[in-house]
Amino acid sequence: MPSLNILLVEDNPADAYLTMMAVQEADICKEFHVVEHGEQALAFLRQQGAYTGVARPDIIILDLNLPRMDGLTALTAIKADPAIRAIPVVILSTSCAEQDMTQAYHLGAVRYFVKSNDLQECLMFGHTLAGVWQCLTDARVS
Repeated sequence: MPSLNILLVEDNPADAYLTMMAVQEADICKEFHVVEHGEQALAFLRQQGAYTGVARPDIIILDLNLPRMDGLTALTAIKADPAIRAIPVVILSTSCAEQDMTQAYHLGAVRYFVKSNDLQECLMFGHTLAGVWQCLTDARVS
C-alpha cells in the first residue's frame, strides 16, 4: 500500500492527535496536514495563501462540527470545485444523526465514521482508512 498524503480537517486538538496517531500506527501516511475549519481546508486544497505550493492530499478526513465553515458546507464546496472534487472525502464525526450521514453521502463523501470514545477503536481508524483507500484504489483500477 502506498503512503498517503492526508488532510485532516479537525478543530479539536485531542481528536486531531488521536487521528494522527492512528494513521501513523497503520503506517499509511507519507504526509499528514491538519487544518481547523472548512475555510482553511479550501485554502489548503486550492493552494492559496499560506498553502501555496503544498501538495494536494490523496484523501481528506473531514469532521462535520467545525467553526467558521462546517463540514457539510466544506464538502459541498469541495465537490463543486472541478480542480479538487476527485479527492475522496471520509467523514469522521461525533454525529451519529441519520440526517448527517445521508447528507454527507448525498454530497459525495465516500465513507462516514462516527468517532469512538474507546481509545483502542480510535487507534484502529488508521487500519480502517487503509482498507477504504484499498477499496478506492481497486475501484479505480477495475
